[in-house]
Amino acid sequence: MSNKLHVAIVGATGAVGVEMLKTLENRNFPVSELSLLASKRSTGKKLTFKGEEIAVQELTMDSFKGVDVALFSAGGGTSKEYAKHAVDAGSVVVDNSSAFRSDDDVPLVVPEINAADVASHKGIIANPNCSTIVTVMALYPLHCAFGVKRIFASTYQAVSGSGAMGIVELERQVGEIASDKKASKIVYPHQIAFNVLPHVDDFLDSGYTKEEMKMENEARKIMSLPGFKASVTCVRVPVYRAHSIAVSAEFEKPVSISDAKNAIDSAPGIDLNDDIANNSYPLPLDVAGLDNCQAGRIRQDCAFDNGLSFWVVGDQLLKGAALNAVQIAEEVAKL
Repeated sequence: MSNKLHVAIVGATGAVGVEMLKTLENRNFPVSELSLLASKRSTGKKLTFKGEEIAVQELTMDSFKGVDVALFSAGGGTSKEYAKHAVDAGSVVVDNSSAFRSDDDVPLVVPEINAADVASHKGIIANPNCSTIVTVMALYPLHCAFGVKRIFASTYQAVSGSGAMGIVELERQVGEIASDKKASKIVYPHQIAFNVLPHVDDFLDSGYTKEEMKMENEARKIMSLPGFKASVTCVRVPVYRAHSIAVSAEFEKPVSISDAKNAIDSAPGIDLNDDIANNSYPLPLDVAGLDNCQAGRIRQDCAFDNGLSFWVVGDQLLKGAALNAVQIAEEVAKL
């Protein structure tokens, strides 16, 4: 590919699409031309990139002529319908939906972990699920040190994981409750303000949700660990931005707290924040807007012989979505 690339963002007006645009600018990605694509109702809306206003165009099957990299974040249905047209036009698709993550021919990439897998792409590269990315950012360095076998985890997922409308719903409900009105529900089946919902994504026959199974299935692929197991409960919490995950992990080798902290501290893309004497540990309020994830509360798990418990937080719109996608595009640009 040339030094500068023609980049398209599909779903440019959505929460992740807007973050993709900002991330391209913040990381000084080598953009020669930028196409902002969305549904017909967003056509003509203008977004700013490096001080220049760019009009959003309607997404069609002919939108990808001359496009080198297409960043998709408009839902699985849109990806399944349009990704093939992008690939046929010569684009490399970086897809943020779940449409292709389980496809054996599609690399599932977190660049700090398996950037080399990008080279095996056949036109499409998948961006993992947001809570999976945040979790493996802390888990993988520990796996490298001790060899992970399985985890039990609970997520605390921000409303922005549901898109812009999740934020709107929480804001609206807080206002309604403050005005002694009944909270109206559109996005979630129950009130989210001042509440927690043990329900993210659709339920499966097993009783787990799709979101919960993504952690096991996607982490296996990212870390190349087909035997890895994860039992997860995904919870939506009244936080605007940044996902938090509490993890108890069992390892093959005996664990050391000092070695665990050193593994996290030396790993790319994640910062150690673990000073309980001074009440310092990762908080979504602090991590929102940051590129790096943070891990803390690292301790020996009292239920496993070779176990560690830890708390990891990451901005799911950035590392959990837009930033990771742009980092993948940076790897594509190196090919």
